[in-house]
Amino acid sequence: MYNYHLCPKRDIFCIDQKSFFASVSCIMNGWDPNTTYLAVVGDVDSMGSVVLAATPKMKELGIKTGSRHFEIPKGEHIKVINPSMKTYLTYSKRITEIALQYVAPEDFHQYSIDEFFMDVTDSYHLFAETPYALAEMLKAHIYRETKIDCAIGIGDNVLLSKVSLDIEAKKMPSGITEWRYHDIPAKLWPITPLRDFFGINKRSEKKLNQRGIFTVKDLALYPVEYLKRDFGVIGIDWHMHANGIDFSKLSEKYNAKSPTIAKSQILMRDYQFHELYVVLLEHVDEVIHRLRLMNKRARTIHFQVSTKFGKSYGKQFTIDEGTHDENEVMFGIWMRLTKIADTDALYRTISVSLTNLIRNDYIQGNLFKDNEKEYKRDQLLKTIDELKVKYGTLSVMRALSMTEASTLKLREGLIAGHKR
Repeated sequence: MYNYHLCPKRDIFCIDQKSFFASVSCIMNGWDPNTTYLAVVGDVDSMGSVVLAATPKMKELGIKTGSRHFEIPKGEHIKVINPSMKTYLTYSKRITEIALQYVAPEDFHQYSIDEFFMDVTDSYHLFAETPYALAEMLKAHIYRETKIDCAIGIGDNVLLSKVSLDIEAKKMPSGITEWRYHDIPAKLWPITPLRDFFGINKRSEKKLNQRGIFTVKDLALYPVEYLKRDFGVIGIDWHMHANGIDFSKLSEKYNAKSPTIAKSQILMRDYQFHELYVVLLEHVDEVIHRLRLMNKRARTIHFQVSTKFGKSYGKQFTIDEGTHDENEVMFGIWMRLTKIADTDALYRTISVSLTNLIRNDYIQGNLFKDNEKEYKRDQLLKTIDELKVKYGTLSVMRALSMTEASTLKLREGLIAGHKR
C-alpha cells in the first residue's frame, strides 16, 4: 500500500465542456442545446459521413460520436448540420481566456479543444474560500460568457481530477465533484469495466481480465512485480494509477523526445483496394511536406488501413539513412501493403505516420547512390515546398489527384479535417 502522506497534494481541476461541438452549433443557430435533437456530421451530403457530436437529446435516440449519418432517424425535429471548426476554435479560445483569469499560464494545460486542466493550488484563495467554491464560480463564469455548460472534476493530482470528471462529475446535477486520496477505496476502486479507467483500452482490459483483474481494486492490489514482468513500464503505471498515484505537474511541460508527424482519415465512402493508392499517396505527400519544412528526415514509417468492418492491415519499416522523399516512402508502403492486405475488401480508414526523425545535416553522402541525381531531386522538392507555402496546397498537385478517388481538393481549407 502506498503512503499518501508522502504523495503530492494539490488542487487540480479537469474541466470538460458538455457536448461542446453540438452545444456551440445549437447556440450559433439560436437553439437550446438541452432540448434540441441535433447531430454534427462530417458532411451532410454524404450518408456515410461520421457523426462528430450530438446533443443529449440525440444521444437518447442512440446517436453518438462515431455513428453514421444514415443511422440518424428522420423527422422534422431532427437537425443534422456540418461542423464549423473556426467557430468551435473561437469559443474554445474564449473559454481559455476565462480560465486564465484564475491561474497563471504555467498552471494551465489544454488537453483538447473542449477539455483542459488547471492547477489552482496557489491561486484559488484569491477568489474563493475553497477549491470547490472556485469551481462553482468558474463554471458560472463560463456559462455567463458563452452559454456553454461544463463539468469539473477536482482532485489531489491530475489523474484523480480526470477520473473524477469522467466517472462522476458528468453525471451529477451540479456538474462538479471532488476526489481526494481518502476517497480512493470508495470511488476509484469500484470502477469496472477496466476500459472505463483512464489509460486502459479494450485490448489491455482483456489481458488483465485473463489474470483475474476485473476492477480497479483488483489492479491496485495485484502484485506490481507481476505487472512489470508481463507489461513492462506501463504495468507499473497502471498499478500506481489504480492506487490514485500521479506525480505529474502541469507546470512541468512535457517535451517529446521523439516527435511524430502523422495524418489519418475516415474515408467518406467505401474504397476498393486499388483506390487506396491515391489517398495514401496524398497523405504521404502531406506528411513529407511537413517533414521537409522542419528540415528533417524520417527513419521509421508506419502505415495502417482498415476495412469497413474494422479489420486492419498495417506495418512499420525503417530506412536507415532516413528520407524526405515521398516517392521512396510510398514505394515502401505500397510494396508491403499489397503483400498483407485483402485486395477484395472495401476500406474506410487510412493513416500514415513518421517517427525517429533526424536532422538533414546529419546525413552523409552514400557511395552507392548517384549523389548528383539526389541533389537535383532535393532542389526540385525544395521548389515544390516553396510553391505550396506561398500559393497553397493545391498549387502543385499530382495528376492522380484529379481522379475520383482523390480527397485532396475536398480537404483543402479544412480545419482539423472539417469545414470552417
